Amino acid sequence: MPNFLTKLAERMYSNAYLLLTITALFWAGNFVVGRGVYEQVPPVTLAWFRWLGAFLIILPFAYKHVVNDWPYIKKHWKIILTLGVTGVGTFNTLVYIGINYTTAINGLIMNSSSPMFMAIMAFFLFKERLSTVQLFGILLSVIGVLTVVLRGDVAALGNLRFNIGDLIVLGAFFVWAFYTVMLKLRPAIHGLSFLCTTFLIGVVTNTPFFMWEMWTGRYIHLSTGSISALLYVAIFPSILAYICYNRGVQLIGSNRAGAFLHVVPLFGALLAVLTLGEKLELFHLAGFVLIISGVILTTRKPAPV
Repeated sequence: MPNFLTKLAERMYSNAYLLLTITALFWAGNFVVGRGVYEQVPPVTLAWFRWLGAFLIILPFAYKHVVNDWPYIKKHWKIILTLGVTGVGTFNTLVYIGINYTTAINGLIMNSSSPMFMAIMAFFLFKERLSTVQLFGILLSVIGVLTVVLRGDVAALGNLRFNIGDLIVLGAFFVWAFYTVMLKLRPAIHGLSFLCTTFLIGVVTNTPFFMWEMWTGRYIHLSTGSISALLYVAIFPSILAYICYNRGVQLIGSNRAGAFLHVVPLFGALLAVLTLGEKLELFHLAGFVLIISGVILTTRKPAPV
């Protein structure tokens, strides 16, 4: 039985599409939770406790690997610091701040911008190109996202207004695109070592802003809901999702992995149905088909020349 479970875990850890789908589900929950508790937990406080909790949870499992990898961590400290500050310390904090000021619809639309940012950055930084089919896949996924968040009503596009929250969330996904593309330069250290060090960098990065937030009188309101939210964001969208996402990027590259960010709004809509009692409409199904079709096209391996 242990051998079976080990082989199953190895197969799952080698399946980029499964890992990235799990990532999308956990990150969709992160968005819903962050929006749901923003009146009880200030945004930087949520980010600070998220990374502190994730760091403390993973430390006992990662400590031995960090000690073994320490020479490589010191040697490659610049890229590890860059990845920790951007993908951990900055991205999620900006998302939590942004959703204090914008709507769920606008926030989900901003999410779909990441794969396009990734393609642009990968081109300029590493000369990676997207095929015509992959570009069409991105476009198809964006249409699917719009179908879901606009509830199938094209006329709703005319009512969209960009405010400071929209711009902050857009900036967050620009930062995330940079982090994803730069993962190509991640040093060959154990995955737990990488997570442990970048989570700690995330805590340190957010500490001065967390202290400023408390100094301005914004405190966490402890309740069953807020504590549950802190536990969720520390475990699922942090430890588990980052393990899955980093491995997925390692297996299929940033451009193809980035396409799975289009699935996050879909899962977000489905979670809203389950948690808020909203009805599942035809436009949800249409959006699902479009998004998944786009992901399939974007993640196809280029045909041999």
